[in-house]
Amino acid sequence: MDEHIDGFLDYIKVEKNFSDYTEVNYEIDLKDYEKYLSSKRINYLNMKYKGVLEYTKYLKENKEYTPTSINRHLSSLRSFYNYLILNNKITSNPFNLIKGQKKELKLPNYMKYSEFEDMINSIPDDTLGIRNRCLFEMLFCSGARIGELININVSDIDFSNKQIKVLGKGNKERIVYLNEHAIDSIHDYLDNSRLDLLNGRKSDRLFINHIGGDLTTRGVRDIIDSIIKKAALNIKVTPHMFRHTFATMLLNEGCSLKSVQELLGHANLSTTSIYTHVSNDRIKDVYFHTHPRNKK
Repeated sequence: MDEHIDGFLDYIKVEKNFSDYTEVNYEIDLKDYEKYLSSKRINYLNMKYKGVLEYTKYLKENKEYTPTSINRHLSSLRSFYNYLILNNKITSNPFNLIKGQKKELKLPNYMKYSEFEDMINSIPDDTLGIRNRCLFEMLFCSGARIGELININVSDIDFSNKQIKVLGKGNKERIVYLNEHAIDSIHDYLDNSRLDLLNGRKSDRLFINHIGGDLTTRGVRDIIDSIIKKAALNIKVTPHMFRHTFATMLLNEGCSLKSVQELLGHANLSTTSIYTHVSNDRIKDVYFHTHPRNKK
């Protein structure tokens, strides 16, 4: 089986142009599968539907994998067996006969407005602090992905219309909007911080790191972790949590799901609908605390 695994990995890298990250995950999944088959003395070329069910059960009960991890394994093996068909090693793919595991509904985490204020108030007024405040204000008000924000050029900002053009997933452009706090922070950053950070260098990017280069997603995570520590908040905040908070707050204030979808740049409304679960919890809480017949 090793030679076919090596051939498959070369195939997805050279002909399919998969990323190194994907290739590594496929290799891990295939090696795990190979060990399982060896322990059961099963020839991978003779794998049938029943055997796939047993393997799925093994991943769930013995390995205690989540539905997401199991589905990734099944996807890797489905691709591998399609490769075997392509090379005339087998005639049918047993992994095409099984459905993926149903994923558990995982509600997005979001922060309170007071927690955001604590973060903003903990940021100092030095060169890096001015940049960080601008970054936080834009994360909080725009709903943009962190990858979209760090790729913004200064020329993408339309101050007169209070908006920014961002490039989202699938190279799709969309417009995100800025409130007055964010606009003031951008002006403060451009006037009093960005040129100092560039230190003579030239860059079209809005956000610059401490050595004059472009800010990265890793850099943003480090900035957030540092500010959370300074603010002494007992919460875990990720860059994407700002996006979750943006969507949740808009829905709680009565914004339509369709509008939130457009602002987030989701291709499907079903992706946005997960936020309604959080919003509904808020509505339920408001009902039980405000309806007169719920008060003793």
